[in-house]
Amino acid sequence: MKTRTITRFILCLLVSLVTQNATAVARSSKAQIEHAFTDWIKGPLWQKARSKNISRATYQYAFKHVKLNWSLPDLRPPGHAPRRKPPVQSEFRAPGGYFKARSLNYNIAEGRKQLVKWQHSLDKIEQRYGVPREVIIAIWGKETAFGRARLPYRAIEVLATQAFMGRRKALFEKELLAALTILQQKHITARTMKSAWAGALGHPQFMPTAFLKYAVDFDGDGSINIWSSVPDALASIANFLNQNGWNPARRWGFEVQLPANISCTLEGPDQRIKTLAWQQQGMRRTDGHPFAHADMSKDSFLFLPAGRFGPRFLVSENFYVLKTYNESDVYALFVGHVADRMKAGSKFKRDWTRLSSFSRAQVEAAQLKLEKIGADVGGADGLIGYKTRISIGNWQSINGHEVTCFPNKAILEKISN
Repeated sequence: MKTRTITRFILCLLVSLVTQNATAVARSSKAQIEHAFTDWIKGPLWQKARSKNISRATYQYAFKHVKLNWSLPDLRPPGHAPRRKPPVQSEFRAPGGYFKARSLNYNIAEGRKQLVKWQHSLDKIEQRYGVPREVIIAIWGKETAFGRARLPYRAIEVLATQAFMGRRKALFEKELLAALTILQQKHITARTMKSAWAGALGHPQFMPTAFLKYAVDFDGDGSINIWSSVPDALASIANFLNQNGWNPARRWGFEVQLPANISCTLEGPDQRIKTLAWQQQGMRRTDGHPFAHADMSKDSFLFLPAGRFGPRFLVSENFYVLKTYNESDVYALFVGHVADRMKAGSKFKRDWTRLSSFSRAQVEAAQLKLEKIGADVGGADGLIGYKTRISIGNWQSINGHEVTCFPNKAILEKISN
C-alpha cells in the first residue's frame, strides 16, 4: 500500500472515531438531561405541586406519558452554554401588512356566520359581560380561526419542557402548576388539554393562569371547557375583557382625519386629553359622523401605528383593554376593525403608505442611539412601538426633518450615525 493511501486511510479512521465519540457524548448528554428531567419531576417539582394542593393521583396522572419535547423553540438545555441571542435581522413588516384583504375578508365573512350561529349564546354573554359580540367573535377568529386551528401539543408536556429547560423557566413553571390545578379541578383530561407550542390553551388561547382567572362555565355543564364548548370559550373571552376594564358605554375607537397642526408626537396612552379638546383642534371622524356627545368629556388617545404614513385613530380606554389580551398594537386594531366591519363598518379611508424596507437590527441600532441622548423608546428591541414613534418624531423636529413619527431607512441611518 502506498504511503499516501495509508495516510488517507489513517485520517479517515481518526475522523470516524472522533465522529462516533462525539455522537456518543451527545447521546449521553441528552440521556443525562432526560434523566435529570425525570428527577426534577419526582422531586423539586412535586414538592411545589404538593404545596399548591395538587394530589399525588392528579400529579402522577398528568405526567404519565410526559417526555421532554426537544422540538420546541427557545430551549436552553441544562449543562449547555446558553445560546447566543440570534441577530435581529428579520425584515421590518409595515403595519399595513397585518391588514391584507384576504385575511380581513375571511375574518369578516366567517365572523358574520358565527354571529348568526351562536346568536342565542351571544345574547346572554353580551348582556352579562357588556362586551360587544363582534369584538368577542373577532378575537376568536384571530386566535384560532373560530376554533379550527390545530392545537397539536399536550399542554403538560410543553409546559414541563419549557419550565425545565426553556429560556423563561420561572414563568413556565408558574403556568405548569396552574395547568396541574386545572386538572385537579377536573375541567379537562390531560390527553385533551391541547395547546399551542407555548402552552396557550383552547379556542381563546389562554395561558393556564389566565384560564384559572377568567375562564367560565357558561353552558352550565359543571366544567369549564374552552376546547370544545364554544359558549364557554366565547364567554371566557368576554369575561377576560370585562375583568380588565371594558367600558360598555364606549367604542374601541375611530379612524380620524389628523390636521397638520396636531403633532404626531402627541400619540399614546400617556398623553390623554378630552375628546372635545381633540375636536376643537380640528380632528374629525373619517366616516363623517360626529363624536358621540357622551364621549366629549371622556379621555381619548391618539394612535398612529405608522405615524403619518397610514390611517390615524382616536381610541378609547377599550383599545388598551384589547391590548391586555395581546399587547400588539396592530392586533388590537385588527380586532377592532374586524368587529366594526362585521356591523357593516367601512374600510379604512386612508391607505397604508408603502414604506421602504429596513431591518429590525437597524431599528434597534437607532433606538440605542436615541436612548443615549435621553429618549425613552420603550426598550431597544427593534420594534416600533408608540414610544419609539414619538422619539423619532422628536428627533425629526429637532434636526429639521419632516415630522412623520415613523422611520425610513435613511432616517434610521442618520439617527444611528
